[in-house]
Amino acid sequence: MASESGESNMDREMILADFQAAINGVIPQENGILQSNFSSEASQSTMFGPPNQSEAADAAAGGAVPPPSSSSSSSSPASSSTSAFCPVNPASRHIVEHQPRMLNFRVEYRQRTIELVLEEGSTVGEIKKILEADLGIPVSKMQLKGWKSGDVSDSTVMRSLHLPKNNSLYVLTPDIAPTASTSKNSDLQESLNQNFLLVISHREAQRDYSLNFPGTRTIQEVKRNISDLTNIPVRHQQWDGWPASASDDSMTLAVSGVSYPCHHLSVCRRSSPANSQEPTEECADVHMVSDSEGDDFEDASEFGVDDSEMFGMGSSTTCRKSPMMPENSENEADALLHFTAEFSSRYGETHPMFFIGTLEAASQEAFYGKARDRKLLAIYLHNDDSVLGNVFCSQMMCADSIVSYLSQNFITWAWDVTKEANKARLLTMCTRHFGSVVTQTIRTYKTDQFPLLLIVMGKRTSNEVLNVIQGNTTVDELMMRLMGAMEIFIAQQQEDIKDEDEREARETVKREQDEAYRVSLEADRKKREAQEKEEAEQVRLERMKKEQEDEKEAIRLSLEQALPSEPDEDSAEQISKLRIRTPSGEFLERRFLGSCKLQVLFDFVASKGYPFEEFKLLTTFPRKNITQMDPGSTLLEAKLFPQETLFLEARE
Repeated sequence: MASESGESNMDREMILADFQAAINGVIPQENGILQSNFSSEASQSTMFGPPNQSEAADAAAGGAVPPPSSSSSSSSPASSSTSAFCPVNPASRHIVEHQPRMLNFRVEYRQRTIELVLEEGSTVGEIKKILEADLGIPVSKMQLKGWKSGDVSDSTVMRSLHLPKNNSLYVLTPDIAPTASTSKNSDLQESLNQNFLLVISHREAQRDYSLNFPGTRTIQEVKRNISDLTNIPVRHQQWDGWPASASDDSMTLAVSGVSYPCHHLSVCRRSSPANSQEPTEECADVHMVSDSEGDDFEDASEFGVDDSEMFGMGSSTTCRKSPMMPENSENEADALLHFTAEFSSRYGETHPMFFIGTLEAASQEAFYGKARDRKLLAIYLHNDDSVLGNVFCSQMMCADSIVSYLSQNFITWAWDVTKEANKARLLTMCTRHFGSVVTQTIRTYKTDQFPLLLIVMGKRTSNEVLNVIQGNTTVDELMMRLMGAMEIFIAQQQEDIKDEDEREARETVKREQDEAYRVSLEADRKKREAQEKEEAEQVRLERMKKEQEDEKEAIRLSLEQALPSEPDEDSAEQISKLRIRTPSGEFLERRFLGSCKLQVLFDFVASKGYPFEEFKLLTTFPRKNITQMDPGSTLLEAKLFPQETLFLEARE
């Protein structure tokens, strides 16, 4: 029993020593076994135990202590207070290796699905090269889509994208025309571009959520969004309604088999969730060898396990935290994505839904919509150097009641002020959007007073900070202050709604009046145009008629002037006396020489206003049409001698 107790103590102290050394970064990896960087004397004294009596005597006599052999062992276990390492049999030591984080990718292209596993330190271009070998598509003609942060370059390192363990991507080749065998892929591509309406019923709350998701969204991402709305962690969710084909959470909605355009689902909390812990936290890039990494990490405190219990000691050295927000990040959206991911990894998936975007965009979302849609803006300022940070985040910000209240009534925007560069950037943004008073207020707070929660309300002329909540508060006090800010906001919102309704009513009346006036003007314009057109047509017709009359008159005068003179009755030549009845009943009488041509008769009739083209000249009995005769014939030949009565008739 004593021997087993001694070995247990040695194992315990060895694990603790290895862990502490890993934190301080002093254990290099050699042959798969972690060893210390201590001096050779310390290594020898700790790894192989104290020298035996003969060696001690030789040392006292001034002789060198011979190096211990590999088969030597300690006669008794050394105290943990004498060294950071304890004697241990190398064969019984647990091997601790540096394992890179591996990412799983499910890539869809037309009718093919390719699954890849790459290190987090790989680049996007390396994925494309692997796909080029598998698909036979040149990298230059390949577009890799489905990244949460939008399009990325081939040189982007995947670690900088803060990807989850399982990812779903798809390949587009717009320059390569699909063949007849790729009709299914065309349908898939169309589905990826569609939006799916998921009507999700939360059974405990008896509430329905109607959410629109693009076809590229994965089932896992949908479940995480529902986690933010219902405060049910992903692994505690129990779903009904997913198709049988939706067997993998990394599948996109386009290929999962959900109904388009609308699909109904229901979710509730599992009645008896498994009480198991999934260790996923990394400590200074040193990973314990493990079969899997949990995607839905929640804080160990949820399971009642603290660091001292994990290592069997009263006081433990905590893992070195990665920063909430990278320093000097060029893109605010990327910085907030990193903040959200790190917040989730530290405190669990149940937390407020942080707005991803600039402070200006968050202000626009909260303040500048319709009055009924406006919300308060909650600005959460985190500082890792404050002792209140972990308590405030885990106990207040992750409380179900606080998360629900913030999600329904606030736009929550976050920033990390641990680094001076990030703090200076925040102060610049606050000065630009809220004025120097808010900036100076933030400057007055000391590190140990953080975190801060600023409640900002938008007004007509400027934005007003209603409340600054410090980290040393309780859940009840925090809720009371949030509700107090909401009361002020609701009173202001009612006034804004009333003013907006009155303004919209005035604008509606004005629009109706403007429309009626426009319609009246249009009617007047059309009436005026029709009248002007009618007058112009009348003027044109009158002008044409006058021109025709003038032309006829000119022709008549010319014909009248060209007629030979009327012969006398007592002329020696043969005279033909013609009497012509007009359509009006009048008679035209004239003497003609018998030798005159019929054309002279036609010209005479035309000179009196009865042109040859419009009228015909007929004899009475027998009825004969003179105008059909040869105009070159004489009156004698036409038997219009010595006298004849003719009549004019209009041509049909």
